[in-house]
Amino acid sequence: MLKATEKIWRNGEFIAWDDAKIHVLSHVVSYGSSVFEGIRCYETVSGPAVFRLREHVRRMVDSAKIYRMDTFQYTREELESAMLELVAVNKLKSCYIRPIVLRGFGEMGVNGTKNPIDLYIACWEWGKYLGDAALSDGVDVCVSSWNRIAPNTLPALSKAGANYMNSQLMKMEAVANGYAEGIALDKSGYVSEGSGENIFVVRDGKIVTPPLGTSVLPGITRDSVLTLANHLGIPTVEQIIPRELLYIADEVFFSGTAAEITPIRSVDRITVGKGRRGPITEQIQREFFAIVNGTKPDQFNWLTPVPVREAVAQ
Repeated sequence: MLKATEKIWRNGEFIAWDDAKIHVLSHVVSYGSSVFEGIRCYETVSGPAVFRLREHVRRMVDSAKIYRMDTFQYTREELESAMLELVAVNKLKSCYIRPIVLRGFGEMGVNGTKNPIDLYIACWEWGKYLGDAALSDGVDVCVSSWNRIAPNTLPALSKAGANYMNSQLMKMEAVANGYAEGIALDKSGYVSEGSGENIFVVRDGKIVTPPLGTSVLPGITRDSVLTLANHLGIPTVEQIIPRELLYIADEVFFSGTAAEITPIRSVDRITVGKGRRGPITEQIQREFFAIVNGTKPDQFNWLTPVPVREAVAQ
C-alpha cells in the first residue's frame, strides 16, 4: 500500500490526499481515457532533484495530444513548476511523481471530447520497483504469451492508461508462473518491451535495443541509457531483436523510471550470460546512479532541483 503524503495537486490547487477522488461515472473509469507519467525525484548530495522533468512533461503533453486531451490550460513550464512545488510541499527528499490527465465526469459514451479534462499530480515514497536486490542480482523473466499492442490499434508512443491493460496481462501471467516480469513480443514475433520497461541486449560488447516501430514506449530512461553508452564509448544500435537472441545474449537488462537499470539473469529459465549482472550493465548502472545521486557532475542537464523550503530542510 502506498504511503500517503499530505497534498495532491489538482487543477491548479493543493488538496488533501484523501480528497483526491473522482466520480464512479467519470469517463476514465469506463473507457480508460487517461494519460500519465512516472517521474523520479532523487535525493542528491545537493538536495532533492527531479530526473529529466522537462522530457517527462513533454511526453505527457504529447500523449494527451494524441488522444485529443490537450485542451487543458497549463503550459509545460507551469506543470513542471507544479511538480517541483508538490515535492517541496510534501517535504520529501526522494519520491515517485505521478501526474495524470483524465477525462472526468460529464457525458457517457465512447466519445469523451465533451467531458472535462482533469489534471492530478501525486507523489509518494517508492523504493526499487523490482526489489533492492534486483539491481545487483538481476531478475528472472519470461517471454509472455501476450503480444504487445499492434500498430494502428492503440498508439504505443502515448503513455496511456488503457495501454497498461496489456501490461497487466503480461505482469500477472509472469508473476503467476514464478517470474518477476514478462517480456512481450510485437505482432511480428520480435522482442518489444517488458510490462513497464524497455529492454536492452548486450552481445559481443554492443548494446542492442528494439526500435520504436516495435510498439515500444519511447522511454526517458531508455534514451538516457543510449546517451550514457555513447558517452562511455559503448556501441549501440536500434534494431529488430529475435526472441532467441535473449537466450544467447551476454547480458540483458531493463530500463525504466521505476525499474531504473535492472539486469536480467534468466529468460524462460535459460541463464543469461553468467547468470548475474554483467560488466556493461554495471557500467551503465554506475554512471546512471552517480549522476542521479549527484556524486558526478550532471553534464547532460538531467536534474532539476526542487525549490528549497524550510520544511524540506527539517
